[in-house]
Order: sequence, then C-alpha cells, then structure tokens
Amino acid sequence: MARAQPSVLREGIVAGMIGAAVVAVWFLVFDIARGRPLLTPALLGAAVFHGVSSPIGLEITFGPIVGYTILHGLAFVGFGVLAASLMAASEREPALFIAFVILFACFEMFFFGAVGVLGKSLMGALVWWSILIGNLLASAAMLWYFFRAHRALPRSLVGSWGGVLAEGIIAGLIGAAVVALWFLVIDWVQGEPLRTPALLGTALLRQPSALPAIFLYTLVHGLAFALFGIVVALLIAGAERQPLFVFALVIFFTAFEVFFFGAVVVAAKWVLDELAGWTIFLGNLLAAAAMLGYFLKGHRGLAHRVSAAWHED
Repeated sequence: MARAQPSVLREGIVAGMIGAAVVAVWFLVFDIARGRPLLTPALLGAAVFHGVSSPIGLEITFGPIVGYTILHGLAFVGFGVLAASLMAASEREPALFIAFVILFACFEMFFFGAVGVLGKSLMGALVWWSILIGNLLASAAMLWYFFRAHRALPRSLVGSWGGVLAEGIIAGLIGAAVVALWFLVIDWVQGEPLRTPALLGTALLRQPSALPAIFLYTLVHGLAFALFGIVVALLIAGAERQPLFVFALVIFFTAFEVFFFGAVVVAAKWVLDELAGWTIFLGNLLAAAAMLGYFLKGHRGLAHRVSAAWHED
C-alpha cells in the first residue's frame, strides 16, 4: 500500500494537468471562434481576483489570466488525485467506479454554482454549454489516461457493452449527418446554403458570426445525436434478450419527437417562424430511418424474433 500511494498521487497529478490543459485549449478555441481570444480565463481571473461580475468593459490583461490558470490547474490536480484514488479502488471492486461518475457530477455542479455566485452576467458571457462540453472533454481525456494505466479496468467495467456504445455512437452520427444533409439541400433549394445551422447557431449559441456558429452548432448537434443513438443501442440490446422490448424503442422515439417539438414551441417558438415545421419533422424521420437501417443491418434476426414473439403472445 505504501508503494501504491506515490503511484496514485503521480497518476492524479498527471491526469489533473491533462484535464486542465484540455479545458484551456477548448476555451482558447472557443474564444477565438467568437472573436475574443483568452476572454474566458481573463473574465474568470478578473472575477476571482478583482470581483468583476460583468464582461462589459473588461480588458484582457496578463495578470488575471496567469492567476486563474494556476488556480484552475490546482483545482484539476485535486480532482485528479481523488479520481486516481477511486480508480485504484475500482480495480479491486469495479462497482466503485460509479463513485467516479458521482465525483464528476459534483465537480460540475460546484463549478456551475461558483460561476452563478459570481454573477448572472458572467454566466451569460461564458455560455453554460461551453463549460459542460469543456469539462466533458477533460473527463474523457483523463479517463483515457487512467485506462491506459489500468488496462484491465475497462474490460471489467464495460465488458460486452463496449460494442453497444460504439454502435450507438456510430448510429447517432449517421442520424446527425442525415439531418445535416437534409437541411443543406433545403437551404440550397431556397438559395441560402447553410442558412439553418447558421441561424440556429447564432440564435441559440450566442455566436455573432456565421462560420463559428455553424461549427459550434454542428458539434452540439452531433453530440446530441450520439447520446440519442446510445440510448437506442441500449434498447436494441435489450430487445435482443426480450424481443417485445423493441416497443420501448417506439415509445422512446415518439416521446423524443413530442418533447423536441414541445421544447421548440415553449422555449424557441421563433424557430417555427424561420423553419417550416414539416422540414424539421421529415428531417428527423429520415434520420430515424437511417439509424434504424444501420441497427437492423447489425441485428438481422431481430425483426423475425419480434414478429414471432408478437404471434406467441
């Protein structure tokens, strides 16, 4: 145990520095895309060290950036050491890995809470989804580093579910690509190529210029479909064991469509003023058909088993 502690400490420090670097690079790219390089660390540094609560009139200076970078690195190192300890414990008891997920969730909530305390205008300038994506990328990079040091752990944690997750991600990206191509064709026919992603990115993601808005919206769009694909893949895997479970897939898709249109009507009704409702609905149907085709290609006997189980019941 005495020999293991330095290894855990070293792993935690390295993983924390990797996570901090990933977040720093993400926000550097994000700030460059919106036309104000280093705005995020300058704003957070000014808030922490000088009590600034609004981005209005903020001058990007070297001192707050360096101070916040050091503070940011120390916070991630502390998080990394805790995560490394949980990883070491998970090798003996894989079920303890859930504690890593809980630790990440607590870290997220703490960060959002801390930013919220600093001021609503500060939170608006940072854009909540950019914080979430940055921390998700950092967590993925740290997990990659941990799994390289604990090669047996992924197999004991994921087992046969690794293929299910990969299948879901691929299917989600296929669906995202189909929707993107559909609206590319619609925009081209209307004489305004890339109008839809530019419109949604500018309005929803607060991006003033078209190209960064298109890039960032495409990224968020792809991540959302990948998550949707993972859920569908899990339902398909359940249907392989219990064929009638496939009806849960139909219910899930229907609920997703109803939720999506309900959210648009409640939170962003202007979308239906700019985009015809039938184009959104048909785009989602095309994406669902493409994803279903991909899933059925890998589960050729599922349709027959569902039909047989239906007749038996």
